[in-house]
Amino acid sequence: MGKSSLLVCFSLFLVLPPCLAADPDLLQDICVADLSSNVKLNGFACKPAASITEADFFFRGLAVPGDTTNTTTGYLVTAANVEKIPGLNTLGVSFSRVDFAPGGLNPPHTHPRATEIVFVLDGTLDVGFLTTANKMVAETITKGDVFVFPRGLVHFQKNSGAVPAASISAFNSQLPGTQSIAATLFAASPPVPDHVLTEAFQIGTKEVEKIKSRLAPKKAAEEAVN
Repeated sequence: MGKSSLLVCFSLFLVLPPCLAADPDLLQDICVADLSSNVKLNGFACKPAASITEADFFFRGLAVPGDTTNTTTGYLVTAANVEKIPGLNTLGVSFSRVDFAPGGLNPPHTHPRATEIVFVLDGTLDVGFLTTANKMVAETITKGDVFVFPRGLVHFQKNSGAVPAASISAFNSQLPGTQSIAATLFAASPPVPDHVLTEAFQIGTKEVEKIKSRLAPKKAAEEAVN
């Protein structure tokens, strides 16, 4: 391979990873999402420029603590993504607030389209993620601390304190997507066959049905960030 070809390959190596790590770059100043449109092409269609307002770029929801009292595992996510802030369309960034009751757990889940960085507002959280080599990277973080969950890896957060806790998460995607591991496997529609689950988890059919009954119907309040 010639010297110039090597230089081109090296340049691509430097340039491509950032491009692949988040949403595609925008091709105009703004593309406010038209959430009512049925047109989807790796994102939302743009609203007509004449109909754009300041409200498309504004959201007050993260200032209010979420009510965790009626949730099964004691956590509640308030999302600030493109579905709440249409102006985020094509900008490749979003937020969420997670509130935890004492002992509350945000169960193991993944964000297939984004890396997450979490900042603790109050309380103490036990957090961690699992690599594809099944190595767990975990830490206990408190008010003011930051922790990162790499894109697509299974991770969790648990309030390890006796008082409520809260955190803010930032994502490098306007709509990170969330797959809760337990709900994905045991509350899918149509359901994952029992024989698949019994063999995968080495448990009996009765145990599978018991888990399914506890996870479905899933409470809307406990759904993680879309």
